[in-house]
Amino acid sequence: MYAAQVPKGEKTSWMTEPTSETELLERANKLAGLALGTLAARLSIPVPEDLKRQKGWVGMLLEKALGAVAASRAEPDFLQLGIELKSLPVDHRGRPVESTFVCSIALPEIADIEWEESRAWKKLRRVLWVPVQGKKEIAPADRVIGAPLLWSPGESERMVLRSDWLQLSAMIAEGRTAEITGHLGEALQVRPKAARGSSRRLAFDEDGAIYDEQPKGFYLRPSFTRALLEKHFVLPHE
Repeated sequence: MYAAQVPKGEKTSWMTEPTSETELLERANKLAGLALGTLAARLSIPVPEDLKRQKGWVGMLLEKALGAVAASRAEPDFLQLGIELKSLPVDHRGRPVESTFVCSIALPEIADIEWEESRAWKKLRRVLWVPVQGKKEIAPADRVIGAPLLWSPGESERMVLRSDWLQLSAMIAEGRTAEITGHLGEALQVRPKAARGSSRRLAFDEDGAIYDEQPKGFYLRPSFTRALLEKHFVLPHE
């Protein structure tokens, strides 16, 4: 998964959106085996000492390198191609070490949205997964980029995602957010999104009354992304 494919000394200057899936995959494959610090230097982007306060830094770096130019975060990163970019922190065996953020939840609007038009489905219809070493013991600059995977959900995966979204969205629409825990959902789960617990936004309860609610987002469980990687890559047992 981490086979080096980038010529030494090559200057990375990809800043425009790719015009085809083939072009996007070529760019992503050229990053495999490259350390984040090396890529950041080529793009003149500072590297943080840790990612505690900059959790989105890896994704931002890959977006710059691959030419993601989405103007709206509710749309796929590569607008012309309809492809979302997701960095995936993995351990030494290539297994995901944390859940994957999919999208924020527009709490007051979710009751009027169907699955096929939802933010979650727009993000998950076509995804370019880019595994990156994610163990906290490895400094961000030293973490290596893995081989990419361009993926669309199969029928069984799509049905699981849809079922989870319908269940969780119905609970949100009914104002039952207090009942939602991380245990709900086979593949998708709802978790607080805001970096600070004091952040709030308006939502509606089951009687239509407005109340303050902590921002939330849809996340993919590590078990789902692990099964995805195991299906497409040969992962070591140790």
